[in-house]
Amino acid sequence: MKRIYKQLIALAALVCMPTMVSATTGDVTGDGAADIDDVNMIINQMLGFETGLNCDANGDGSVDVDDLNLVINVLLGLVPDDPGVTPEDEVFTVEGVTFKMIYVEGGTFQMGGRDLTPIGGFSTKSNLPGHQVTVSSFKIMETECIQALYYALMPENCDIENEDEYYYRTWKKWRDDAYPAECVKWDNAVLFAQKLSELTGRTFRLPTEAEWEWAAKGGVKSEGYLYSGSDDIYQVGNVHFPSSSPYEQTLKVPKTKAPNELGLYDMTGNQMEWTNDVGYLYSEDEQVNPEHGGGYMMDFGTNSADYRVLRGGSRDYFNYMWALCANEGRGALVKTSNQPGNGFRLVLVN
Repeated sequence: MKRIYKQLIALAALVCMPTMVSATTGDVTGDGAADIDDVNMIINQMLGFETGLNCDANGDGSVDVDDLNLVINVLLGLVPDDPGVTPEDEVFTVEGVTFKMIYVEGGTFQMGGRDLTPIGGFSTKSNLPGHQVTVSSFKIMETECIQALYYALMPENCDIENEDEYYYRTWKKWRDDAYPAECVKWDNAVLFAQKLSELTGRTFRLPTEAEWEWAAKGGVKSEGYLYSGSDDIYQVGNVHFPSSSPYEQTLKVPKTKAPNELGLYDMTGNQMEWTNDVGYLYSEDEQVNPEHGGGYMMDFGTNSADYRVLRGGSRDYFNYMWALCANEGRGALVKTSNQPGNGFRLVLVN
C-alpha cells in the first residue's frame, strides 16, 4: 500500500498539468487517453458505485488495486503506449506462402509463480518467483513457422547438414513444407525475422519470454489454464510421454490440436520455441515490457550469455517435458543448438 500512496502523490502533480498522457492502455472511459478520469472511475467501481464502464484495465477479470496501479503507471510514464499495432489480425503472403498474425492486446499479468515440480519429475523452479509484468500489444504467428516459409527465405540454411549425422537424419526425416521448421538455430531464427522484415517493410522478431507467456496464457481472454488453452495437455498439445526415443516421435502439421483462447495453435508441445531472451532468473520486481528475467543470469558455465530461453516444450523430451510444456515452463539451450524440436514463431510489433 505504501507504493500506492507514493504513486497517488506523484499522480496529484500530474493532475495539475494542462495535457494528458495519450495511451490506449488504461483507458477505461474510452476517450482515447489514460487520465485522472480513468483513475476516478476505477476507484468508484472499487468502492461499489455503478459506473456503467468496464474498469477492468488489466483484463484479469476483476476491478481492483492492480487496475489502479496500471493506470497510474501509465500516467507516470512507466507503461509505454501500444507500439502502433492495429487491433486486427493480419494475413501475409510471402514467396507464395500465406501465414496469419494474431492480434494480442497488451495487459498486466502474473508471470511465473507456479511450482511445476509435481508435474516435472525434477526441480522446475526457474519460473519462480511470480511477478507482475505489463506488456504492450503485439501480433504473433498463429502457428509455429512452417518449413515452406522458412526455407523460402533461408535456402542456404539447412542448419545441420554436414554437422551431426544423427540430427541430420532426423531433420531429413521431417523435411516437409507443411511441417514446422525443425532443427533451427537461434541465430538463424533471428536472421529469418530480419529477412521477413526487409521483404514486408514491417518489424518482425522473436518474442520476449513475457510476450510469449502472455500469449500462451490467452492474454486478456485467459481462463487460467495450465497449458495453452486447456488443463488437459492432450487437447492442445502434440505430445508423446513418456518415451525412451524422444527424437523419433511424430512431428505434426500445425493446427491439428485445439487452439488457445486467442486462436493460437501448438504453443504447447510439437516444437520448442525460441524466444529473444537470454536465460535469467526471475526478479520479484514489477516490470514493463521486460527483456530477460530481471534477476541474475542463469549459470550454464562459461558460456552462459550464449544461452537463449525456449518455451512451450516439444512433442517428447523425457518426463520433465510435462513441466516445460506448461505455460510457465522454461527451458534453455545454447543458441547454436540445432537439435530436433527447435522451432519458433515470430511477433510483429509495427
